[in-house]
Parts: sequence; C-alpha cells; structure tokens
Amino acid sequence: MLDAAIKGQLKAYLERLQRPIELVATLDDSAKGQEMRALLNDILECSDKVSLRENGGATRIPSFAVGLPGETPRIHFAGLPMGHEFTSLVLALLQTGGHPPKVEQAIIDQIKALPGSFKFETYISLSCHNCPDVVQALNLMAVVNPNVTSTMIDGAMFQDEVNVRQIMAVPTTYLNDAEFGAGRMLIEEILAKVDTGAAARAAEALGQKDAFDVLVVGGGPAGAAAAIYAARKGIRTGVVAERFGGQVMDTLGIENFISVPYTEGPKLVASLEQHVKEYDVDVMNLQRAGKLIPASENGGLIAIELENGAKLQAKSVILSTGARWREMNVPGEKEYKAKGVCFCPHCDGPLFKGKRVAVIGGGNSGVEAAIDLAGIVAHVTLLEFADTLRADAVLQSKLNSLPNVTVIKSAQTTEVTGDGQKVNGLRYKDRVTGEEKQVELEGIFVQIGLLPNTDWLKGSVELSKFGEIVIDAKGQTSVPGVFAAGDCTTTPYKQIIIAMGSGATASLSAFDHLIRSSAPA
Repeated sequence: MLDAAIKGQLKAYLERLQRPIELVATLDDSAKGQEMRALLNDILECSDKVSLRENGGATRIPSFAVGLPGETPRIHFAGLPMGHEFTSLVLALLQTGGHPPKVEQAIIDQIKALPGSFKFETYISLSCHNCPDVVQALNLMAVVNPNVTSTMIDGAMFQDEVNVRQIMAVPTTYLNDAEFGAGRMLIEEILAKVDTGAAARAAEALGQKDAFDVLVVGGGPAGAAAAIYAARKGIRTGVVAERFGGQVMDTLGIENFISVPYTEGPKLVASLEQHVKEYDVDVMNLQRAGKLIPASENGGLIAIELENGAKLQAKSVILSTGARWREMNVPGEKEYKAKGVCFCPHCDGPLFKGKRVAVIGGGNSGVEAAIDLAGIVAHVTLLEFADTLRADAVLQSKLNSLPNVTVIKSAQTTEVTGDGQKVNGLRYKDRVTGEEKQVELEGIFVQIGLLPNTDWLKGSVELSKFGEIVIDAKGQTSVPGVFAAGDCTTTPYKQIIIAMGSGATASLSAFDHLIRSSAPA
C-alpha cells in the first residue's frame, strides 16, 4: 500500500512512540477493505510498538480505530486516510502513543476540563485541503479527553450515509448525531463552540493588553508580511485575525509564487505562521474586528473594537482584512449554502460524483473549476454573464475539448431552486432574448471573484465604490496612523505576492509614522 520512501518516513516517525498502541480493524473482502488491510500491515511493519486486532465490531465497514491496548479506542477512520488525510493518521498514531502535540498547554487544559460526552463525526473528501485541520483537531481532543470520540468518514466511500444526511459540502461535522459545523475549523474555534465560557474569558484577557506600537488587523499574506517587518524593528507588534492565513487557506494549487514552482495554500500559510512566530508577535486568533476609532476620538491612540466587546489600542494600525468569495445574491443561495451551493470545487467536488452541477463564472477560476469537476461529475453547465469567457485561451481550449461540459454565455442567474433540503436546479435569464430558463442539477459552484472584507469600516476610512480601502503609494489611508495592505485595498492586482509586498510597504510606512510622530518638535 505504501511505497518504500513513505514507509521509511513513517518508520522514523513511529520511533517517537512512547507507549504501545493498538489498531482495531473491522474489514471485509471489498477492494477498499483489502487496501485498508494492506495499509494496516504496512504500519505494523514500521514499529514493534504497534499491534493489530481485527473484528472490531464497528458499524462502518471497512474501518479501523487507533487506541491503547486494553482500552476502547476513541479515534476512528471510516475510510482510507490517504492524500491530505495521511498526516491525520500519522498524528493520531503519534499522539495516541504519547508523543506531545504541538499546541499550547492552555488548549490542552481547556480540552481536559470540558464537561459531558462528545461524539464527533466528520465527513471528508480525500482531495479536501481543509478537512485535515478539523480531523486533526478532533482527534487531538479524543486523545486528551476520554469523553471525546472522533470519527473521520470518507464521503466517497460511504455515499449512502452522505445521501441520508444530505451532506453537500466537506468538511461537515456532526456532534452527538446533530450537525455541528461545516467548513474548516481550528481547534480554538471548535473549543469556542463547545466551551460556552471561552468567548467571555477571551474578551476579558484581550481587553487587558497594553497598547501596541503596530496592530495588524488580518492574518493573510499581507498581514503576515506587515507583522514580520514591524517586529524586526523591535517594536511592540500584534496581529488580530479571524483566522490566520485568510483566503489562502482555501487555495489549492499556487504556481505563481516567484521562486516556488508549486505549493498549496495550507502549506504556505503554515510557513507564514511559523515565520511570524519566530518574532515577538502577539497573535490573537478567532477575533473579528467590529469598529475602528481614530486617535483623535480615543485620547491619542487608535482603537479596534472587536465583536466580542474587547478593545485593542495601538499607536498605528495596518488593515489587511483581505477578501471573501463573492456571492450571487439571488433567492435560494443562502438557504442552500453547503446544501448544494458551494465555493470550493477541490473540496466538495467528490461529493457530486456522477451528478449534474453548474459553475457560475467564466474567468480563470470558473473555467478551472469546470475542468476539474468534469472528471468527477456526470455533467457540468458553465454559466457566464458576459457574451464571452474571460479565462485564458489555453483553459478555454481545454474546456471546449470536454464532452460533458455545456457553456452558456449571456446568462444571468436569477434563482437557486431546491426541495427544502438540497439544491435541485437553478433559473437563469438569457440576456439576449430575455427568456427565463431552468437547469436541473444537484450542485452549484460559485466562482465570480472576491469582495473586500471592509463592511465594518464604512464611515471610518475612505472606501472606493467597490468597497476597497483607498490608499496611497505608501499604504496610508484617509485616517492618520492607519495604513492598509492586500486584497482589501485599491491595489489593482489581487495576488499573494503583491499582497506580501504591500504588507511590507504598509509596515515600513507605519514605522516611519511612529518615528515622526514621536520626534520632538
């Protein structure tokens, strides 16, 4: 199952096991069952601290669990944890075997103190790059707290179960048989949902922090670059972000990051976070900004009020809040989000195997999505508002060569339709004839660009007609001491490498502002 190189790496990892672990398998003679048996045998060969017990009695077959000998295992894999999920398997083996996890002790203590019992089930696809974050977080909780169990379920392998629960997006997590959440969640986010007092404690702690020299709002590439440049100046630097990495976490292939021929969003974000943490930067995650108060109205310090009620103060602020997926804003879209309306073809595409889907948008992202989906689904209908596609010629050529793709131009989507539980079609208007038409399908992938995350800044800084923060060549906004960088600004091209450069520019400008504002008259 595993090639020699992977087995060699796994053997090296398993040398870190501090105690014996047991694999408990419930297998059958199916092809997947045989693959799972081969995988488990490969693991056995890599360490004498690992044992295997079959006929585990699990309800999902084939599946296996990871636990300690003589104990009921709490981590389960209903499916082959390969691809992006192989790391989840390795971490489950190591952490069950006593290797310490790389999380703060405060997180460990919070997990241990959780009251009650928690049965988590997470539906994933092996091509999803966000799913491992959820699986690994829940597996860690199961290792630390004996009242927590975590089960990874490959939606493609257990399609009947996916249909019964009407799961249309991954990762989707159930807690004690009720839907708990959809989409990527960090362990801090999960704990915030199950630990009802966590938000109040976090707000109180944030409110007690001293003023920063530079406070960066947003943790994407622009924010990371700004924080690093500020911290290298030896000044007090903070980053407050809803999630570190921002939109890049939802990006799969990155091939235009100069000097790196290919990388993936989560991998790049991990490198950014590691780089930031090499400096004395106070990173405050899971915090959403709600209001900016200029220094002239706050006693000489700029303030950022968070939605949890806490207020952070700083001598200068860098806004790098990035952007989010643009929605169609048509009837039915919100009602059927994650129930057929999706935004990530790489993550959710495998759930629509053999089904009919639509892609909205004829730019590069839309055409790339249609090409990817065509290899999985029965049929793809691509709808473009304009009378021509905007994608690169090479992508259009590939698209036109696919037999199961229909391209409809001059099409204005007017409604997402469904049966109350999931999507069953969409309506669009032919912009040439004015005729209303219906397309029957099971999934819709929206790929029509991005919107800046600046709604909370209306009335406090100057915004363009598109909602972007207006900046000059140095990143200065209309408010003294407040700078901005990245996709949330009027910077003309929204690219990772450009966002990083603009973050560095804004940080150097903020430092210059601090020097000049503190100089004696």
